[in-house]
Amino acid sequence: MSNSNSNITFAGGKVTVLGDAVKVGDKAPEFTALSNKLEPVNLSDFDGKVKIIVVYPSIDTGVCAAQNRRFNVEANNLEDVVVLSVSVDLPFAQARFCGAEGLDKIITLSDHKDLDFGKKYGYVIEELRLLTRGTVIIDKDNTIKYVEYVPEITNDPDYDKALEVAKGLL
Repeated sequence: MSNSNSNITFAGGKVTVLGDAVKVGDKAPEFTALSNKLEPVNLSDFDGKVKIIVVYPSIDTGVCAAQNRRFNVEANNLEDVVVLSVSVDLPFAQARFCGAEGLDKIITLSDHKDLDFGKKYGYVIEELRLLTRGTVIIDKDNTIKYVEYVPEITNDPDYDKALEVAKGLL
């Protein structure tokens, strides 16, 4: 485990984050998660697009909901960009939330089955079997251009920095 994901807290208490932290310049590891139709989706399904991966513990919390609302709004202004919203929520909960909120620009992916994304990108909270909060930006050639592991899970990610990087790739 690298230092960028090893000093994370949840409501002030230290948590253990599993998996290898990815870093800028790495080739983005392929992963598989489930769509809200219970179908496998791979990172490679979005080859040729800039990918913003929004990572969070649960869609049913205030900060996570705000995180998804913000990136959904921003996605309206970004061509050739796909926003992948990843948590271990069940696909049904993700679909219910997006439907109720009218979020139609993000693609929700559930990592609940195998934690494939969480393990490969270093986002699994061992104690809770949830994903920690953060953002990953991957360019059209599948190179990681931005990574954030939010130090305190109850805080918002740095939206402005992530969006600046994503816009710079267009």
